[in-house]
Amino acid sequence: MKIIAVIPARYQASRFPGKLMQMLGDKTVISTTYDNVVETKLFDEVFVATDSEIIFTEIEKNGGKAVMTGLHETGSDRIAEAVQDIDCDIVVNVQGDEPFLKTEPLKQLIQVFHEDENKKISLASLKIKLTEQEEIENPNNVKVITDLEGFALYFSRSVIPYHREKSVDACYFKHIGVYAFRKEALLKFAQLEMSPLEKLEKIECIRYLEHGMKIKMIETDFVGVGIDVPGDLEKARNILNGNI
Repeated sequence: MKIIAVIPARYQASRFPGKLMQMLGDKTVISTTYDNVVETKLFDEVFVATDSEIIFTEIEKNGGKAVMTGLHETGSDRIAEAVQDIDCDIVVNVQGDEPFLKTEPLKQLIQVFHEDENKKISLASLKIKLTEQEEIENPNNVKVITDLEGFALYFSRSVIPYHREKSVDACYFKHIGVYAFRKEALLKFAQLEMSPLEKLEKIECIRYLEHGMKIKMIETDFVGVGIDVPGDLEKARNILNGNI
């Protein structure tokens, strides 16, 4: 299988505009993410997909590969446009604002498709256990519940499952927005209308579920630093400098 990584990147993030062009050490956030993905050596090619000339130029001038796209509501839609004419089997979506993603969880995602001989899995993604009540209740943390085989049943910003029966232990998982897609599933996604629950929750992977596609969830202990607000950038800088 030919496996590529695509990093969707838009400049005008609603909560932190221009965050991908902020400096993290001696490189921008987007260049740090790109270089770290390349250094995993898991991919035949790595691209940034963006609608921003600023981000496109940043990647190209540093020797990377970038693809210009139109405006899109979701990262998956952006990636689908970017890979239409690229020869590949599996596309891994790495968030541009996750600069410290590790090799092991990416390996786990790719392995799912090597083991999926019947090709029943459309995409795979990551989840991590939540234990702090504040984190469980935080609507910025998308929660996921799965069936007994690890396939996603639903994603929500609400607390799921609801812990009604107190004699039974509740287990909560946060969805980490790193995906591995079969190319054909990704292209199909982009042809589908945005689904009602997706619009309601503002969670793009719900569109796959509402249209009957199977999402395999892989548990990880990887704790990333998603840069959503300025405080996250300071945390990332502290990690880079060895202060955390």
